[in-house]
Amino acid sequence: MRLIVLITCVLLSLNGQLTRDAFADDKPSRNFAGSVQFDYLGSPAHLKLREQALDGSTVELSLKFSMDFTRNVSSNVKLCYSCHGFETAMAFLDLRISDKLNFRVGRFSPALGSFPLRADPANHRTSDKPLMYDMGRMLHKDAWNEGVLPAPWVDNGVEINGTHFLPRGQLDYAVYAISGPKGNADAADFDFLQSRSGERSYIDNNSRLVVGARLGVTLDIAGATTTLGASAMTGTYDPQGKLRFVLAGVDAVAQYKGIFLRSEYLLRRTQMALGEDPAARFKYGPGADGRFDNYFVKDGFYIETEVPINRVALIARWDGLRRRGNVIAESSLRSSSAVLRYTAAAAIRVAGGLRVKTSLELYDFSDFADELAFHVGVAAPF
Repeated sequence: MRLIVLITCVLLSLNGQLTRDAFADDKPSRNFAGSVQFDYLGSPAHLKLREQALDGSTVELSLKFSMDFTRNVSSNVKLCYSCHGFETAMAFLDLRISDKLNFRVGRFSPALGSFPLRADPANHRTSDKPLMYDMGRMLHKDAWNEGVLPAPWVDNGVEINGTHFLPRGQLDYAVYAISGPKGNADAADFDFLQSRSGERSYIDNNSRLVVGARLGVTLDIAGATTTLGASAMTGTYDPQGKLRFVLAGVDAVAQYKGIFLRSEYLLRRTQMALGEDPAARFKYGPGADGRFDNYFVKDGFYIETEVPINRVALIARWDGLRRRGNVIAESSLRSSSAVLRYTAAAAIRVAGGLRVKTSLELYDFSDFADELAFHVGVAAPF
């Protein structure tokens, strides 16, 4: 809270550089936009996938209201609805000093990776998200405790970002301080429900900020646009502020005449609480040095190509997750577990922005039987 007050004072001070006459010339403008998606997840081999994922039909709704008070001051508020009910996915103020310097304060998705930039249901062509950003729709989600970090990740904090334009592209940066993920005092991993449950309060659980940054460069050469990015985030997630984590990732997107090639890699190294009796708490014993390793590593990737053919966008995606390290005794995973998924999808434009989405997914698990799943959905922006 003290940091936010300090940043606010700095913003007001910088804001003083803009004269009242300049503000008077600005006319407030408002904009409302949204997107909605209906999706059905099923399996040819199972009538019920409830024990593995949030199967059946789900609706994702995004409603965004933005207002530009002046050329330099704006606000954005977004509400979303899905399996977890209504959430405030965005509520922040932007104070733009220049293209190179913008201050953002409030609740927002911090700059991390590439996919979260298009996480709204009408902004990506497949019905579900890559495994590394999954939020409840991957098979055996509880055993894996979702992906590396569900998208969109929404948090309270402060972000400084900006863009430097190049002769044939641009350089983007962002640095931020947020409340961060949450977990219990005896946590062995993040508890994502604590970050999305109003009953647990949408506030920092340990009075220690999580910090992060992203750097991206976009180049336009011979009609082809390529974006390369690198992201990182680190901090603690337990109430005592003792259990640390580090997130790091790289991403790349190439576009040429409507054809996209996307790839991304994300890794999280997370500290676990050993407890008073780690031999009873964990599935595997100590290492050769007689000590229990109190860290595990989870990483994920995806490679995706999108090719438009008239009204149809064809998508092929290969993605996966891997977890290495000790697991609690009740876990279905081993000390080294992995899942690969192969997806063939199509998004058919019916009218305007309305699209019918279909996909077939083959899961290759190291700890469970292989599974086949399918999605059928409808999505549209408005």
